[in-house]
Amino acid sequence: MSMKKVVISLGHDALGITTGAQRDAVKITAKALADLVEEHYQLTITHGNGPQVSMIHKAMTELRRVYIDYTPAPMCVCSAMSQGYVGYDIQNALRSELLARGISKPVSTILTQVTVDPYDEAFYEPTKVIGRYMSRDDAEIEMKKGNYVKEDPDKGFRRVVAAPKPIDIVEIEAIRTLADAGQVVIACGGGGIPVIEQQHTLKGASAVIEKDAIAGKLAADLACDVLIILTGENYVYQNYGTDRQTAITSMNITEAKSAAAEGQFEAGTMLPKIEAAVSYLEKIKTGKVIITSMDKVKEAVNGETGTVITYD
Repeated sequence: MSMKKVVISLGHDALGITTGAQRDAVKITAKALADLVEEHYQLTITHGNGPQVSMIHKAMTELRRVYIDYTPAPMCVCSAMSQGYVGYDIQNALRSELLARGISKPVSTILTQVTVDPYDEAFYEPTKVIGRYMSRDDAEIEMKKGNYVKEDPDKGFRRVVAAPKPIDIVEIEAIRTLADAGQVVIACGGGGIPVIEQQHTLKGASAVIEKDAIAGKLAADLACDVLIILTGENYVYQNYGTDRQTAITSMNITEAKSAAAEGQFEAGTMLPKIEAAVSYLEKIKTGKVIITSMDKVKEAVNGETGTVITYD
């Protein structure tokens, strides 16, 4: 039986926010992913890393404060670290779950770099808050380095970095080779490690990439049949959070664009998912996007729940 190619994007609920919580969470996540493998879907998995990269950034910054011989880790290095340890937990939990079901299938993590434009407008207006709370003195030191900070009147200052749009996935051929061989691949974790191409050299950028944006690009680059975006809700909703809230079971990209223009989707949560769906479908017009919760993903791929977005 031929397998449908799927990119599935995991949200924070699938991973937890601490190392211990993550180990527990991925065991549950692995069951949902294994269900899809049993349904003959070839999976390429991507995931968020907000809490993880923030934790790593805090730890490396504090290490530098205590031991001055250590160099603070730049954001690109923190992103690479988060890809490694999140991928490690997912691949081991999924491998174990598959073997328990009698399925022998390689699961591997690809450390993935993604190029960004150094002139992307996001670098001029950073929005992503990361890392520890700082004193005013520490914040001033960061600003003297050319970094951006944001003040919370009750807690202090935090670092703010840019979220530029992804251009190219550097390791896409390696990802495609493994996916075409029927293996489960974990790639572009946390949006990928943002890098700027300078002739033949890739230089790490002080930024993060939206996981939903890279999920849409990854699905398009692999010409996947389905893009699955997991969130905390079973459906995308119209008039979300009001007494007129209504589940959207299906829409095409014209309807999705119209609803987005009307402000139906919150900028920091659902809107990036809708934008990723539109971006993917504009390139793969025969594709399908499913947005649902992890608990309902098996039912969603069988058409029983979730929001489905198509080109027409």
